[in-house]
Amino acid sequence: MNTLVTGGAGFIGSNFIRYILKHHKEDRVVNLDVLTYAGNLHNLDGVTDNTNYHFVQGNIRNRELVRHLVAEYQIDTIVNFAAESHVDRSIKAPDAFVETNVEGTLALLDVAKEARLSKFIQISTDEVYGALGKAGTFTEESPLQPNSPYSASKASADMLARAYFKTYGLDVSITRSSNNYGPRQHPEKLIPRMITRALSGETLPIYGNGKNVRDWLYVMDNCRAIDLVMRHGRAGEVYNIGGHNERSNNEIVRLFCSKLGISEDRIKYVADRLGHDWRYAVDSSKIERELGWQSQQEFLMGMEQTIQWYVAQYRS
Repeated sequence: MNTLVTGGAGFIGSNFIRYILKHHKEDRVVNLDVLTYAGNLHNLDGVTDNTNYHFVQGNIRNRELVRHLVAEYQIDTIVNFAAESHVDRSIKAPDAFVETNVEGTLALLDVAKEARLSKFIQISTDEVYGALGKAGTFTEESPLQPNSPYSASKASADMLARAYFKTYGLDVSITRSSNNYGPRQHPEKLIPRMITRALSGETLPIYGNGKNVRDWLYVMDNCRAIDLVMRHGRAGEVYNIGGHNERSNNEIVRLFCSKLGISEDRIKYVADRLGHDWRYAVDSSKIERELGWQSQQEFLMGMEQTIQWYVAQYRS
């Protein structure tokens, strides 16, 4: 496959590129990334010498550039990771989220349609479903009820992707994963933020009462799932990808305190985020049944590996 990966210098995108080049040695990957604050080429250290990998700096809204790359590298598949993804930033400045997540996705879909590409994978999030109470899970048929500008922009992009399948016959699949964790994540997100603050002697701020629950998925388990959807997923389908590891924010931060040997007295509860969703959890039975995917990384071991990666980065 000749794949254009957009946003491949970010957290999940860079891990996905590493996964593809390791497990599909005949594939070619072109990485298009504008390199905002969240994109880091160091995430791809050790990859740049691979002759099947090419990096291009540019914006996904630049249709002429995307057309050129599709033609130049004989692209048959686009996997769209490119996104503004931090909820707090979306609350303060939603315009950038509409520009990248909605307008950017539209530009990619237009080029994919024109070029009659074999596959388009839209990388989405469980946040498009909104919030859950204490029980239940979201299925692929659950209504979209986004509660932040970020999740609203992702839901809008999903609807555009669906429309291009229904209207133009473009072979589109959408993946919606739960919260990813692992190496190479930007320190604005909960897990790397808490680890790096713990290592630097700072307080550990938790929104509200810390009881909000997320389902944690190891990033490489997500990459395996996306790869399966890219190669075997059905056109027009949505696939939920969950880790089956629900933890409250309190549990996550206390785990770091225990693993790093620091006092829980450094935990500080701060004013809650606006519109803070209470709980996310997705039903992954569809991808498990249809594509044979299963999450493989045991949670505590994955967290241990993640902590050690950030400790090594902090000390280097």
